[in-house]
Amino acid sequence: MTIERIMSRQVHHCRPDHTLDYAASQMWQHDCGALPVCASNGDGEARVIGMLTDRDICMAALFQGRPLHELKVADAMSRDIRVSKLDDRPEDIELLMRERRIRRVPVTDDSGTLVGIVSLADFARAARGAASRRAGAVSERDVGHTLAAICEPGHVRVEQPP
Repeated sequence: MTIERIMSRQVHHCRPDHTLDYAASQMWQHDCGALPVCASNGDGEARVIGMLTDRDICMAALFQGRPLHELKVADAMSRDIRVSKLDDRPEDIELLMRERRIRRVPVTDDSGTLVGIVSLADFARAARGAASRRAGAVSERDVGHTLAAICEPGHVRVEQPP
């Protein structure tokens, strides 16, 4: 099985030059807690260059003391990101999420264009379904261990806002 079978294809994204109020409204409108940040190449394809979470938006507003319409996505996005390829094994991406303590991973095609996103919720749904009974599939227990690792107290963010 590959990550393509469990990822969400309906993925919304933003650009680094968008304002944080635009990104927040997109998250609200599409009921999501994170957006891949993409830059267009010469062909107009969306290349993933970062991730922005609702928490990133809140912390940027707090630490910079300015309204969201004055702050750019580039001011708050995470640049140290990992992506998945369509043919990656789910168990490898689940382990990446556990080790990096992240809930979502953008999925790109071979040319680096954004084609989807896989979240811990996608893994939970897949584990609950028939696909989880196949050899090599991520189990409900694996998902539980990953969630516990992500939520482990004491995580200190390496980057501090300016």
